[in-house]
Amino acid sequence: MEKNNNFLGTEPVRKLLLKLSLPAIAAQIVNLLYNLVDRVYIGHMPENGDLALTGVGVCMSVIMIVSAFSAFVSTGGAPRASMAMGRGNQKEAEKILGNSLTLQILISVILTAVLLIFNRPLLLAFGASENTIGFATDYMNIYAMGTIFVQLTLGMTAFITAQGFATAGMFSVLIGAVCNIALDPLFIYGFHMGVKGAALATIISQAVSTFYVLRFLTGKKTILRIRRQNLLLETKTILPSFSLGMSSFIMQASESVILICFNSSLLKYGGDVAVGAMTILTSVMQFSSLPAQGLGQGAQPITSYNYGAKNGDRVKKTVKLLIACTLGYTMVVWSLVMLIPQMFARIFVPNPELIEFTSWALRIYCAGLGIFGAQIACQMTFTSLGNATASIMVAVMRKFILLVPLIYIVPHLVANKTMGVYLAEPIADFISVIFTIILFFFQFRKAMQNL
Repeated sequence: MEKNNNFLGTEPVRKLLLKLSLPAIAAQIVNLLYNLVDRVYIGHMPENGDLALTGVGVCMSVIMIVSAFSAFVSTGGAPRASMAMGRGNQKEAEKILGNSLTLQILISVILTAVLLIFNRPLLLAFGASENTIGFATDYMNIYAMGTIFVQLTLGMTAFITAQGFATAGMFSVLIGAVCNIALDPLFIYGFHMGVKGAALATIISQAVSTFYVLRFLTGKKTILRIRRQNLLLETKTILPSFSLGMSSFIMQASESVILICFNSSLLKYGGDVAVGAMTILTSVMQFSSLPAQGLGQGAQPITSYNYGAKNGDRVKKTVKLLIACTLGYTMVVWSLVMLIPQMFARIFVPNPELIEFTSWALRIYCAGLGIFGAQIACQMTFTSLGNATASIMVAVMRKFILLVPLIYIVPHLVANKTMGVYLAEPIADFISVIFTIILFFFQFRKAMQNL
């Protein structure tokens, strides 16, 4: 590829979105495999597979927070770098890249220390029981050592995609996922390491991805390059990224808070079986939302670049196409969940009791999934346009104003309290989608008028 990004402002939008989003979707799916493959192998362990799956599922609350910090830096920096390129300011874009890398490293060091020191009380607070805490701590003690690899892979890949190198961004995740798929059965079963083997396979795979990402961003193919003089943190460079990245941080970190609320309530009303089912439900929801977010990531460089270049027509075309595609995808997945929920449950566990329990829980939990594509598209567009305030409002509305209270209120309004916990999710989804669409209508029209 030539060393310029003019194609973001000249190629047909439909063709460009396809070219950029397909690798981004593939990257999201492959990234999802890191956790899904672990859960599938662990759930099929011959002894205590169900309890081990539940314990590792509790770890997902902590892992979501780690991912949220990487999103805090990447989604705050990458769109701003794209806008700077749209304005023709290469020096500013590279300064943002260098500062973001330094910030990722500092955050990684702090997170690693916190996870190693406080993992057991954190996991107990997040929904682990006496039956599952051993599996949870075994996994987290090893996973914590690879925090820096998780941060740099997820955080810096966004800067590769932001330049239009979607295929390279996909490959950075793909090589790690392939390693993880190969190493999981070797460590879990071959070396008889159980959940410890799953964690070790994950951090080794993330280290391989990190090496590729840093090699690319310091190599000859990249447009924006990591330079030593840009690594020193500057307030004027990094602070504007904080406000923009805060939306994604709240959105992802709140997933952890929500999962804690779900797990604690489910442990109270339904025991370890209900918490184990929640691990499968969140896996299916990730399968539904992450590819839709991949579409948004593919659209981000187009939207941000053309917004920076003041090309409103191309921004409008990109956003309309993004909304249509994300809605279409989530409707297809929703249909499959409603028709054949047993298929999703059997992927993770062979236990007939857990399969039956999870099947009806899936239909309830994912009832609002079909229209949720609109929420994802609108929220990611807010970020692409630099509208941090609107993006944060959407995240706070769905998670904290709606979902958290509903998790504790709805069980008291229905006979089956466990079902009531799961029912909180679709109720929050329907209300938040309506709120987001209304807010987006006014904010997007305002953004176009400002051009």
